[in-house]
Amino acid sequence: MDRIVLTGGGTAGHVTPNIALIPHLIEKGYEIHYIGTKNGIEHNLISQYNDVTYHSVQSGKLRRYRDIKNLTDPFKVIYGVGQSASIIRKLKPSIVFSKGGFVSVPVVIGAWMNHIPVIVHESDITPGLANKIATKFAKKVCTTFPETVDHFKDGKAEYTGTPIRRELLEGSAKKGLEICQFNGQKPVLMIMGGSLGAVAVNNCIRDIIKKLINRFNVIHICGKGNIDEKYNDLQGYAQFEYVSDDLPHLMAAADIIVSRAGANSIYEFLALKKPCLLIPLPLSASRGDQILNAKSFEKQGFSKVLMQEDMNIDTLYISILDLYNNKNKYIQAMSKQDHANSLDKILSIIDQYAKE
Repeated sequence: MDRIVLTGGGTAGHVTPNIALIPHLIEKGYEIHYIGTKNGIEHNLISQYNDVTYHSVQSGKLRRYRDIKNLTDPFKVIYGVGQSASIIRKLKPSIVFSKGGFVSVPVVIGAWMNHIPVIVHESDITPGLANKIATKFAKKVCTTFPETVDHFKDGKAEYTGTPIRRELLEGSAKKGLEICQFNGQKPVLMIMGGSLGAVAVNNCIRDIIKKLINRFNVIHICGKGNIDEKYNDLQGYAQFEYVSDDLPHLMAAADIIVSRAGANSIYEFLALKKPCLLIPLPLSASRGDQILNAKSFEKQGFSKVLMQEDMNIDTLYISILDLYNNKNKYIQAMSKQDHANSLDKILSIIDQYAKE
């Protein structure tokens, strides 16, 4: 039996592609281990899988900005490298697959120290700092966007797309409506802010929520700690902090989606053919990767884009109505894409390097 180590964490976006791979790796006969942090979101998400053995290591966040923790976090990374190298030495896996995030850096270096081949998956158009470091130790880089291949030299990168969770494609719209206590007489608008929420989007949506529920039933996934109790009894509006098992049903029920522009989420919308209004994180709060993701999807005809600096109660409301009125145009463009091929490509690359 081949043994594989998966890693990635910090946000759900660095974990969900690994989750998408797990059932297929099990079918192929792999013994699966996951290395992440003790308190990260990856631990909560992966602990649900009885067929995956979880190992905790230390890691520090890699920052481009000044912070007092920049003095201590490098030592956490170094300690995590030692921990990871020790775990991998004992496991002797055939392959390590890294999805990114700061926890992945010590794991990838630990694998390299043990001469274990590493495959890195980059979600965004331009690689993040953690993956810029990790790819130096990798045999292969899989990319979500075709534009990303040009950022890597020596033919190391290959455009594969991103794996989509099997259960996401098996949601029931009827069950989604029942969960929200909607009667199905209005189209459904879903708002997603990512696993950490999106305060600016949340606030603007709530400023126009009474106008929206005249036209739509609204599902609002607002992030941990962002529930507003004064809206709990508002008919036609269902709010959730975070959704896991029921997400496929809620997404199946949605006619259109308003979201940030994290690469994994928008590729899930693409696979489900859900027209989306993307509001990427602004440069003031990110390195600009979501802006590039959103512009790429807009160029391909998959989504409409509203920049956060242009967002107000009027532009948001008008953009949502425009998206809904033109939803068939976006669905037609999305229907030309084959998401299943992405999963097959990545599994083939894993098999290739595991056998080597």
